[in-house]
Amino acid sequence: MPDHSFDDFVRTSLPALSRQANALAGSADRGADLLQDTLVKVAKAWRRIRTDEGTALAYTRKAMLNTYLSTWRTLRRRGQPVPYEDDRPAPDAYHTIDSRDVLRRAMATLPRDQRAVLVLGYLEDLPDEQIAAILDRRPATVRSLRFRALSTLRKHLTLEATHV
Repeated sequence: MPDHSFDDFVRTSLPALSRQANALAGSADRGADLLQDTLVKVAKAWRRIRTDEGTALAYTRKAMLNTYLSTWRTLRRRGQPVPYEDDRPAPDAYHTIDSRDVLRRAMATLPRDQRAVLVLGYLEDLPDEQIAAILDRRPATVRSLRFRALSTLRKHLTLEATHV
């Protein structure tokens, strides 16, 4: 095979080299980086490489393996970086808004009496006797309505959590 240019070599060998790089690196992104690093090294040495059949490809495959191993050794020696506090992902700022929305929708499914008992008891912090007087019910009925409302909310919130 006559000598050919580096561009021709890359064009014809790229699919095979990409497969090898992806397999070595373990992902397409890291494989693309490995392939790019390898091709930079091969381009610098292109004049010295015999471009007869198979020699350039074999040289490039060997260079890729050496680049991969060299990078792996360097990372292994260097160790794993420990992220600073600022590098860690911030807590989800919308989590509380999402939770409130889920709770609001769950509350909307409750009958009016049950919803009123929860609002008066938890938001207004009223005792059962005052809630009973406001709703014209007995305190035992208020406790029963609260129990049923909380049971319904638990079921609804459990179902919501499993769908997320």
